[in-house]
Amino acid sequence: MFMTETRGRLAATSDLALRSTSSEGIRRQVWSLLAGLCPQGPLIERRAAQRFAYPQLLYLTTTLADGCSPGSQTLVVVGKTLSEGGLGFFHREPLAERLVIASLPNYEYRYVGFLLDITWCRFTTLGWYESGGRFLEVVPSPMGS
Repeated sequence: MFMTETRGRLAATSDLALRSTSSEGIRRQVWSLLAGLCPQGPLIERRAAQRFAYPQLLYLTTTLADGCSPGSQTLVVVGKTLSEGGLGFFHREPLAERLVIASLPNYEYRYVGFLLDITWCRFTTLGWYESGGRFLEVVPSPMGS
């Protein structure tokens, strides 16, 4: 058995062979995950507006009875997709309100507000909720501009 120095310590050559085999297995699995996120071939889109990945933290604020004025509760959610027509996002707890103000940070870290009608929600296998809705109008963000 040969000994090789790796990062200041000696390792048996057979250990290195095992690591490279393991590394190849890791590499294959990572690429299979990435391939699932970006499938090859033509994508068939059912929606009218193109969606874009939107992995950003954003705020949802409840609205008062008038359906436009900001309420008192704000929740941080994780963005999933964004389109000209609406937004998809993940959240930890069920939402009680259907109309909310979504405050999304822009490139200057100022917030753009949209009145969002949440039209769907589903519980995921990992204990989170996934929801989405359509933008009704641009409104002032309760997070400031």
